[in-house]
Amino acid sequence: MHVGVTGAAGFIGSHVVERLLARGDSVLGIDNFDPFYSPAEKRANLAPAGASPRFRLAELDLADGAALEAALDAYPQPLDAFIHLAAKAGVRPSIADPLGYARANVVGTQALLGEAERRRIGRFVFASSSSVYGNSATVPFNESAAAVDPVSPYAATKRAGELLCAVHQHLYGGSMLCLRFFTVYGPRQRPDLAIRKFATLMTGGKRIQLFGDGSTERDYTWVDDIVDGVVAALDRGAATPEEFEIVNLGGSRATSLGRLVELLSEALGIRPEIERLLPQPGDVDRTWADVAKAQRLLGYRPAVLIEEGIKRFAVWFTARK
Repeated sequence: MHVGVTGAAGFIGSHVVERLLARGDSVLGIDNFDPFYSPAEKRANLAPAGASPRFRLAELDLADGAALEAALDAYPQPLDAFIHLAAKAGVRPSIADPLGYARANVVGTQALLGEAERRRIGRFVFASSSSVYGNSATVPFNESAAAVDPVSPYAATKRAGELLCAVHQHLYGGSMLCLRFFTVYGPRQRPDLAIRKFATLMTGGKRIQLFGDGSTERDYTWVDDIVDGVVAALDRGAATPEEFEIVNLGGSRATSLGRLVELLSEALGIRPEIERLLPQPGDVDRTWADVAKAQRLLGYRPAVLIEEGIKRFAVWFTARK
């Protein structure tokens, strides 16, 4: 297939691109190299893909409709599908820049949906987030929950993206799967995310700051498990060309912040110095994915437990320093 992948240079996007190329697909990668973290690191993420003749990169802002249209016009083959991973990420930064998040995550999503309609691209996979559940959903989180109580601008923009996708599928048909990711980690993880941030501070001999008492829990999900789900969602569109579904992708297991620090400390062989701070606005207390629907629709079965995943992450992190 010929697949457009937005956010191609990011943590998850670069892994998705490599998986598609490895199985023989051609990829148009789209990324704006947002300076939220090092653009040079993002370009390094794409280095393996750049060696493939079946990969082409378009550097542009998705919310710039004219630039997006021109890049798609310039691609030599009609695209079969979009995997939309691009977004401004992060709960706490979204509180400081809600307008920027709305532009990137809502306007950018609608721009891509508009091109899908114009070009008759009937297969669309949208990366949403477990953040949409807020604090009101019962754990484990099930897709049937109302998800009407987001507690950050980031979460609100992701829920808005899901609704735009639902409207698009209602009006124009096609296969539309919105995947709610649960705290993804692994090689190439963004430097602002907890696991990598803690590892950087610990190996640098610096104190790590923990918000709250360490009891908050997250469903940490190994990146290859997420990629499995993304590719399965893409392929489902061939067999089920007319549907709209929201699907959780997670590890289906909650781990406390305190336990995460213990595992990372053991994997790195470093005892951290900890500073405890008050809980942060916008953070949810707990995430935990019910993945029964993902198993049923996508054959999704997360394989890497947090104990093994943190060891693998530590190997990657140590090797790159």
